[in-house]
Amino acid sequence: MQSASRNLPRNWASRFFTIWGGQAFSLLGSGLVQFALVWYLTRQTGSATVLAMATLAALLPQVLLGPFAGAMVDRLNRRAIMMVADGVIAAATLLLAYLFATHQAQIWHVYLIMMIRSLGNAFQFPAMQASTTLMVPENQLSRISGLNQTLNGLINIAAPPTGALLLEVLPLQGVLFIDIGTALLAILPLVFLSIPQPEVSSLDGGSIPSSYMQDVRTGLQYVTGWPGLLAILTMATIINFLLTPTNALIPLLITKHFGLGALEFGLMDSAWGFGAILGGILLSAWGGFKRKVATSMMGIIGIGLGITVVGLTPSHLYWLAVAGMAFCGIMNPITNGPLFALVQSSVRPDMQGRVMSLIMSAAAAMSPLSLMVAGPLSDTIGIRTWFWMGGMLCLLIGITAFFVPAIMNIENNHHGITNSSTETQAVALTAK
Repeated sequence: MQSASRNLPRNWASRFFTIWGGQAFSLLGSGLVQFALVWYLTRQTGSATVLAMATLAALLPQVLLGPFAGAMVDRLNRRAIMMVADGVIAAATLLLAYLFATHQAQIWHVYLIMMIRSLGNAFQFPAMQASTTLMVPENQLSRISGLNQTLNGLINIAAPPTGALLLEVLPLQGVLFIDIGTALLAILPLVFLSIPQPEVSSLDGGSIPSSYMQDVRTGLQYVTGWPGLLAILTMATIINFLLTPTNALIPLLITKHFGLGALEFGLMDSAWGFGAILGGILLSAWGGFKRKVATSMMGIIGIGLGITVVGLTPSHLYWLAVAGMAFCGIMNPITNGPLFALVQSSVRPDMQGRVMSLIMSAAAAMSPLSLMVAGPLSDTIGIRTWFWMGGMLCLLIGITAFFVPAIMNIENNHHGITNSSTETQAVALTAK
């Protein structure tokens, strides 16, 4: 197995971080837009069902199109896919800004634009993740993964209070225009810098190219043929069913239960971001248990505990809920970091787009159903119920996983995966 870094230019760092920097600005702009739109819906409707439907609109494209987007990422030029995806997101945001500026915007317009932005992200995220393996030396992949975790934490800290402040001094369309500018910053480096491409898979190991649907099927077979990954994705599907609505319902928890406003909503989101940075630093210093999966399961237990605290916090103890959310943030890198590094270092570059997309799709598969259930149910029985119920079940799932061999032995049962010589061809560049 040959190193993925053997063909990298000496200036790989400047090339990669120029592209990464543009994407970082785009993520910040997306965070601002996400906060602004969620707060707009909260103030306009005060409905848990509306917020759940907004989250549903943002999830559906990734759930339904993930396997197909991943296959396209592995077949086509990843640089072009990233440019088109960012461009589509910017164009959709520009349209929504126009609707708000002309006072024509309606709730369904917000839903539609959220779906279009999600469609762009369904292509952009796996393209960037799959490209990272080919732009960064193998011995630097863990550091880049940690950097991405830190970036996500910083955005969760900066975007909510910044968004709240901007909404005080700008109309909503003004915040949307900021996101358009950051999207252009993401596209600009890609105009001048190339991204390496993996060799294309073939049917016979030589001259017969595989078809698009065969690529989709091969990706599915790769994931389902890894018993530990399949078990964890099943568990993640259940956990996302329980916890996805809590994110959609936080604005109403702030306004209806705690009786507070946009600033406190922003602080709650920022608490998660601070926690995520602290968790990333903790994981980097500690390194986790010898079994990476044990570290991840401990993180799931911690997330369940934190969400339970948020759900059980009385209305006069807002800061206890903030602490619970910060604890969830700490546990997030401890949950995702070890598993993400394991997958990224084990999957071949020409399969990474498909595998990353399938992981995203499978993990979020039950989220649409949970949002359709949680919105009306929370309007009926109260917002807090879903928090403490979901948190306690998440905690129980994390404990149970320690007794499931397929999960605890994921690092061993991966080696049983084989690639059919009639469907795939080994490539010179590998992720491991």
